[in-house]
Amino acid sequence: MIETERLILRRWQDSDRPAWHAMGQDPAVMEFLGPALNPEAADAAMARQNAILDAHGHCFWAVERKEDGAFLGFCGLKPGPEGTPLFGEVEIGWRFAPAYWGKGYAREAAQASLDWAWASLDVPTVAAMTVIENSRSWGLMERLGMVRVPEQDFIHPNAPEGLNPHITYRIVRPV
Repeated sequence: MIETERLILRRWQDSDRPAWHAMGQDPAVMEFLGPALNPEAADAAMARQNAILDAHGHCFWAVERKEDGAFLGFCGLKPGPEGTPLFGEVEIGWRFAPAYWGKGYAREAAQASLDWAWASLDVPTVAAMTVIENSRSWGLMERLGMVRVPEQDFIHPNAPEGLNPHITYRIVRPV
């Protein structure tokens, strides 16, 4: 578990399901990710993240707001996927419900995830990816100090049609 001033990044819980299911059906959330997630796919994603946590000690953690326990979305770290330039590295990622966009939650959670990575993992870099049209996501990457690696733009093998190319960002471990 990671705590920030306003947030808790933690293992996924059954109580996250209703808000997570709603996010998976929200067109604004899914705009750059693909088709809506049915409840079974959303539940499988939750289970995958907890399995990654059990195997690696980190995952795309559920993000809870301290003041009221609201589930905001996810943010965290996981192994980079096969078939991408992130394979063999640690990937940072996030997804929040639109009601929580523009309030600094994603940046707060992402910075806490990076701080945790530098303190807990022996890795030289952390990487991220998104589709080029997702300026909110790569804008946050840049605000975190990540740098685009244009020679590693790629066609994501698992992305739905129309959601390519992907761009790659990295941040180097601070000295």
